Amino acid sequence: MTAVLAIDQGTTGSRALLIGHGGRLLGSAYREFRQYFPSPGEVEHSAEEVWDSVRLTVAEALERAGLVPGQVAAVGITNQRETTIVWDRHTGTPAGPAIVWQDRRTSERCQALRGTADEQMIRDRTGLVVDPYFSATKIEWLLERNPDWLSRAEAGDLVFGTVDSWLVYRLTGGRVHATDHTNASRTLLYSLDTRAWDPDLCGLFGVPAVMLPEVRSSAGDYGVTDPDVFGAEVPVAGVVGDQQAALYGQGAWTADTAKATYGTGAFVLLHTGDVRRQAAEGVLTTAACGPRGEFAYAFEGSILIAGAAMQWLRDGLGLIDDAAQSEAMARAVDDTGGVYFVPAFAGLGTPWWEPRARGTVVGLTRGTQREHLVRATLEAMAYSTRDVLDAMTEGRPDSIDSLRADGGAARNAWLMQFQADVLGTPVSVPAAAELTAIGAAGLAGLQTGFWSEPEQFLAARGEDLVFEPSAEGRDAAEAGREGWSRALATSRYWAANAGGGR
Repeated sequence: MTAVLAIDQGTTGSRALLIGHGGRLLGSAYREFRQYFPSPGEVEHSAEEVWDSVRLTVAEALERAGLVPGQVAAVGITNQRETTIVWDRHTGTPAGPAIVWQDRRTSERCQALRGTADEQMIRDRTGLVVDPYFSATKIEWLLERNPDWLSRAEAGDLVFGTVDSWLVYRLTGGRVHATDHTNASRTLLYSLDTRAWDPDLCGLFGVPAVMLPEVRSSAGDYGVTDPDVFGAEVPVAGVVGDQQAALYGQGAWTADTAKATYGTGAFVLLHTGDVRRQAAEGVLTTAACGPRGEFAYAFEGSILIAGAAMQWLRDGLGLIDDAAQSEAMARAVDDTGGVYFVPAFAGLGTPWWEPRARGTVVGLTRGTQREHLVRATLEAMAYSTRDVLDAMTEGRPDSIDSLRADGGAARNAWLMQFQADVLGTPVSVPAAAELTAIGAAGLAGLQTGFWSEPEQFLAARGEDLVFEPSAEGRDAAEAGREGWSRALATSRYWAANAGGGR
């Protein structure tokens, strides 16, 4: 066998990569798909368009690598988490649009749960907080607003899955309805202690257990691809949520190793080993992977908007033509000119968890230029990451050896240096950009024997570029944090006085 196929299904597009024995990238392809915004705060995808984007990128990647499906040893899947899809078990037809993880339509339901005994039960069993981000309130919303869906679900005709389950179902020709422990842990329906779907949580949200996928190991047996769909029978042998895939792809599979992925949102994970630790207020506990994909734990911090704010500068305001311009624009000014941008378009995540917060820009003057707002957008990513790591490490982000960074914004050298200065700890960026895909490929390759040891697939990462914090940069970053804190307080004040609604 020549390669492992990694499918990286993200929020705005799908990517397929073929990785050879020595970690060499043999071929890749990428396609965007449409985003739908039916009402303010609502974000949807077409599940069929997601599947089409995956199917086409796989075909393109194989063609570019000069390979046929029969030369693929295994398929690994990594995916946007929490996005909720309901479909007909027998026909594979989506029952409606997919509700995306960014969607805020269940904010009022989540607000009603706060301060109740149910909220504490959710926190204790799932390691998560009550927020529209997660899947359970999305499923509940769909079942309540579509009168025949509940009876069809109870009869076993309608099933739920996050995007990984949907892709496994389609790739196997409808033969397998399964997920892995990392994706299951993001639903508000899965107990981290029993490592199974929790009947009390299913009852709380009115979700029939029969509609849930079987939970398997991240490196495990997910059936084989349907030859009519894929062109050959190939084992689907790795499934992992995108952030846990990036953690694994960085080689951070032991306690006290950390990574940050800068994508549509930004997500910080700190591996905590095979024993569940007590998380600070606002910090999530989630399932992760050990060296061979076995169940482990991690702390997670979720910054709901990161790269998406740069997309807004490009598509919404026309301030930039391409995100790559942001580095030169940030360097073109000495500072932000007193401008701070809190990009809370989808609310605030860790450690605040305020779904009613909205994007806030403060400090504008007649002297404000577009470069100032672009730089403020980049600084917001770094300051938010510091807030998350402060919560995880009790205010000591410099207690970790380094922060391993990946994702699109990790290619911005100015941002990575600023991030190191803000944290007071080195930031290391591997040569390979697609760490989520590498993580999924690694799990699938280990499961099928394509690689015998987990260190072997790490050759795909290449050499790290390390950004060391500087004394001058540390002083400037610390001075800027006071203004960032005031801007955050402004956004949270807006939310606290929102008077309900989204």
